[in-house]
Amino acid sequence: MTRTSHPQSGGMLLGFIGVAIFSQTLPFTRMAVMELDATFVALARAVIAAVLALALLALRGALAPARRPRGRQWARLALTALGVVVGFPLFSSLAMREVPAGHGAIVIGLLPLATAVFAAWFGNERPSPAFWLSAVAGSALVVAFALWQGAGGLQHADWYLFLAVVLGALGYAEGGKLARELGGLETISWALVVSLPVLAPMVAWLALASAPAIVAASSRAWVGMAYVSVFSMFIGFLFWYAGLAKGGVARVGQIQLLQPFLTLAGGALILAEPLDAATVAFAVAVIAVVAAGRRASVRNTAPAAPPVPATGETPPIHPGRIH
Repeated sequence: MTRTSHPQSGGMLLGFIGVAIFSQTLPFTRMAVMELDATFVALARAVIAAVLALALLALRGALAPARRPRGRQWARLALTALGVVVGFPLFSSLAMREVPAGHGAIVIGLLPLATAVFAAWFGNERPSPAFWLSAVAGSALVVAFALWQGAGGLQHADWYLFLAVVLGALGYAEGGKLARELGGLETISWALVVSLPVLAPMVAWLALASAPAIVAASSRAWVGMAYVSVFSMFIGFLFWYAGLAKGGVARVGQIQLLQPFLTLAGGALILAEPLDAATVAFAVAVIAVVAAGRRASVRNTAPAAPPVPATGETPPIHPGRIH
């Protein structure tokens, strides 16, 4: 008897590969910023990813006039880029100079709930009381963890991580709505591309300003830089969206709950960060609350959006995707 393959299983595998790639962003970022300027790392990775995204758009025929974004979509792409192309990478890179990747993984673990908060604020989604309870409980756990590791006070890096969560959630909420019109891959690709004219001159200036450090940087730092540029901001999305398309957003999206644990493991293996029981316990608690919040009902009062044209169809950006 021949065994038939299940598309959902293939989608789960592809989605897991995407999450595994994204989960190592903080450890590899920390590798890079230990020797390279954090702002340079954050913006240069976006420029490199934007060049790859431009090539992808060309291969998909999305640069044709009929396939390009129109009107207000450009402004919405700029807002998306502010959050996920500039804001999240910049502030998470600044934070990784000061705290372990495992610490960042727990704080950043709130990003899915924060994204839903922005979706409710700016859009037509109406979360249930159970969702808001989960959001408050998760936030309280993260603040308690930060205070515990900061000996009763928030560390400087915690404020960077909170800003990364806020800006990342803003970008994903706006990008999630826009993806219903442009498609998922096109949305993140265009968000990268629209940032290129602004970021490229800044990266060139930063490269000149930090030339001695760039020349002296070890291969370890450049491995970290290459990973966050090519994998975190580009290749990871290819696996993630392929998984969502094959296995479904609701089913495959649950895999992202594994991400903080994979980040903790990556920090221990790649950076030899200590993995104590209390940190793991906080991670379990935060992810349990996030999982409960994801299952809480969120009512969408917006009219149904027109489908994405078949020639550029990709699944929508999943809210709260951490990269």
